[in-house]
Amino acid sequence: MSKERARRRAVREAEAARQRAVRDRQVARRARRRALVRRVTPALRRGRTGRLYRHSRGERAVIVLLTLVAAFLIWSLVPDLALRIGLIALLLLVLPAIVVIALDRRT
Repeated sequence: MSKERARRRAVREAEAARQRAVRDRQVARRARRRALVRRVTPALRRGRTGRLYRHSRGERAVIVLLTLVAAFLIWSLVPDLALRIGLIALLLLVLPAIVVIALDRRT
């Protein structure tokens, strides 16, 4: 009886060792693949990057609000439709320059 248990235990241990070896090979292959992907892909800069993040949320809200107020004033005070559209297009065209002049922090 004990020889039979010892044989079954040896079979179980051999199977467990085989499964461990398979799992170790899979983990190593996955680690090599991840390392290769990390080497190939360019490093991304995390954090606040891009044009929109130069200004805080409050500053962006003020920019949008003042632009809408200016567009409303143009729409309500200028009688000619073509002139309204032209002035609003001009406002949107020069808006980035106005924002840089008014809110730039490079000084």
